[in-house]
Amino acid sequence: MPELPEVETIRRQLEPLLRGRRLVDAWAFPHPKFTPALDAAGATVDTVSREGKYLLLGLGDGRDLVIHLGMTGSLRVRPQGEPGDPYVRAHWVLDGGGPDGTAAGAGHGAGEALEYRDVRRFGRLAVVRPGEHHGTLGVQGPDALDPALTDPAFWRALQGSRRALKTQLLSQRPIAGVGNIYADEALWRARLHPARRSVTRTQAAALLDALRAVLTEGVENGGTTLRDYRTVAGERGRNQTRLDCYGRAGEPCRRCATPLRRIVLDARSTTFCPVCQRR
Repeated sequence: MPELPEVETIRRQLEPLLRGRRLVDAWAFPHPKFTPALDAAGATVDTVSREGKYLLLGLGDGRDLVIHLGMTGSLRVRPQGEPGDPYVRAHWVLDGGGPDGTAAGAGHGAGEALEYRDVRRFGRLAVVRPGEHHGTLGVQGPDALDPALTDPAFWRALQGSRRALKTQLLSQRPIAGVGNIYADEALWRARLHPARRSVTRTQAAALLDALRAVLTEGVENGGTTLRDYRTVAGERGRNQTRLDCYGRAGEPCRRCATPLRRIVLDARSTTFCPVCQRR
C-alpha cells in the first residue's frame, strides 16, 4: 500500500500538472467507492496537498476531492483518446488552463485526462466540504512530517493505547502516513521491538526522529516499489534498494550481523532484529 513517501511523490508530480486547471468532465466505474469522482466535474483545482496517506485536490468551490490509493491505486495524466485501460476506475477531463489562467498555462494542452487506476479496487474517492470527514482521514493523528508535532505530543499519543507499538503506528492514530514498510524501518533504526507495549519519553523521541528520517529518505528516493507502486510518470521508486529491515528476514542485520527475524504481529508481517530490538 502506498505510504507517505509514495503519496508525497505523486503529489509533487501532480501539482504542476493540475493546479489551476478545470475538471471539465468526469467518468467513474459504477461503484460507490468511485462514483464520487462525478461530483468534482466542473470544478477547478486550486491546490494539491496531502494528509498522511490521503491526497487532497482543493477545489475552487471550497470542497476537497479526496483520493486514497488503497493497495494498487495510481494516478496519471495522459492524452485523451489513448487505448482504454480496464483498470481505470475514474477519470477527469482537463481543460488547457494553468496557474496563470491562460488557455495553455504552464505548457499544458487541452485533450488531457487525469486517470485513477486501481487493479484490486481497494482505493476510494470522496468529495467533501470543509469540516466534513472521510474514513480514517477524520480521526488520524498529525502528519508524520508536520513540524508542529513535538516529541512530548507524540509520546503522549502513544500512551493512549496498550496495543503493540507497530500496531499503533499502522493505526494512523498517533501519527499519520506510516505503513508496514516504514514502520519496520523506523523501529529498526530506533532499536525498538515492534511488539512492545510502552515506551519512555526518550524512546518515543528516538522513534519520531527515525520515522521522519526514513520517510524523508523515501520521498527523496521517489518512494518504494515492491510490486504495484508507480509514480505519475509511470516510473518505479528507488527506495526499495535502500531498505535496512523490511523484507530482509533471514539476512544479517546491518548493525550486528544477527539474522533478521520475521513474525506476524496483529496480522501484519513484521521484520526485526532479535538482538538490536530486544523486547
